[in-house]
Amino acid sequence: MITVAPAQLTSSASRMLLDKLSAELHAITGDSGGSHFSPDAMDHPGALWVLARNPLGDAVGCGAIRPLRDDIAELKRMFSDRSAPGIGHALLTFLETSAKRLGYRTLWLETRRVNHKAVQFYLQHGYVRIENYGPYVNRPEALCFAKVL
Repeated sequence: MITVAPAQLTSSASRMLLDKLSAELHAITGDSGGSHFSPDAMDHPGALWVLARNPLGDAVGCGAIRPLRDDIAELKRMFSDRSAPGIGHALLTFLETSAKRLGYRTLWLETRRVNHKAVQFYLQHGYVRIENYGPYVNRPEALCFAKVL
């Protein structure tokens, strides 16, 4: 069973998963995606960083939410090492539930058009395409999605 819980972004497990995510994104898109995620954004009371762990306690996934507006949070740095089924689903469910508990009504996210697995994952979990927002406006390689919680 996969468990998900809040964690410290500065932990060694978090850093290890962020490094894996950056390497995988670079291989898929040519960009690590790190320029659109600042650790300082996690210092906000409406932000949350989480880790997913397998039954042995090994960190196998990560993800975050951060505020964009009073009622909209952005999903960031979602990653599963795919060592077990259900990691992504467990992370997403935990983050959506947490976002709702924090008072957000909607989650937004961006992924790259060439990241077909991510696009399919979000579509299968009820996310719909929206116009590109913020730093993704006028970037044809970016796809933005939203889900009402």
